[in-house]
Amino acid sequence: AVLLAGVMYLGAGIGLAVWRVLKRRSTHETPISRPDWPWLAGSILAGGIIGPVLLLLGLAATTASNASLLLNLEGLATMAIAWLVFRENVDRQLLLGAAAIIAGAVLLSWTDTGPALDSTSLAGNGLVAAACLAWGIDNNLTRKISASDPVQIAMWKGLVAGTVNLGLALWLGASLPALIPILQAALLGVAGIGASLVLFIMALRHLGTARTGAYYSLAPFVGALLAIAVLNEPLTLRLLIAALLMGVGLWLHLAERHEHEHSHDMLEHDHAHTHDDHHHHAHDGPVIEPHSHWHVHAPLRHKHVHYPDLHHRHGHGG
Repeated sequence: AVLLAGVMYLGAGIGLAVWRVLKRRSTHETPISRPDWPWLAGSILAGGIIGPVLLLLGLAATTASNASLLLNLEGLATMAIAWLVFRENVDRQLLLGAAAIIAGAVLLSWTDTGPALDSTSLAGNGLVAAACLAWGIDNNLTRKISASDPVQIAMWKGLVAGTVNLGLALWLGASLPALIPILQAALLGVAGIGASLVLFIMALRHLGTARTGAYYSLAPFVGALLAIAVLNEPLTLRLLIAALLMGVGLWLHLAERHEHEHSHDMLEHDHAHTHDDHHHHAHDGPVIEPHSHWHVHAPLRHKHVHYPDLHHRHGHGG
């Protein structure tokens, strides 16, 4: 398992590195800057190294059904850290939607006999829960640098975490399989880790951590649908109920309308943008949008629908 994680992460990193080389002349994203590296290092340590190791240790001490159930705690951990530590706005409708989505994910993970929560598996359950906490920390740290190039961020995560995990697997006595399984795992990593993480970072940029984490809890439902379509697994009442719960949760999120008068303090930063209501600045010569450069936001007060994105990380009273 450690070897597979290493190959998939490394495959994601190499695949994204090739993509960056091919697209380097056309990218409009801002490269990772010096202040970003400590946040990135923390996210790699928490989510790429500590999280997988804790999960594997937990799997050795508990059942697969327990682990599947407990992995849904990642969404809760992500939202709780965003809300309580980083003071991201989370309203009642978002909490209700997240609860419905996570309830659906828990239902999909439940076995016919329920989870085995005997005393012998408590240590393993704790390790899996700790892995979810590590990934929740990872998601919140990554949000701090989400203005930078998401491909570059995901690339470094894959390269560093993959190298460490692969080295750990070999140190533990694992041996490399044949070339074809390695390539298959690496290609799976490009999609399941690389492209997925790039999209996740872009969502962090525009939606904030809590909402992105809640939306990500739809993953078990997507997996269940694919299992029916590709692996011919049966369509069960449990899946239908989970689909209903997740559908209600997603509707609550999409129907959220967070609008109030708010103030923007003067802000200077660098990220990919277009000249919208929050970007009124001059350029010398023609402008191709989107583009990235260092720019200044003048103080502004207005009212419109918004999410806790790069420009709306203000506090809320009450």
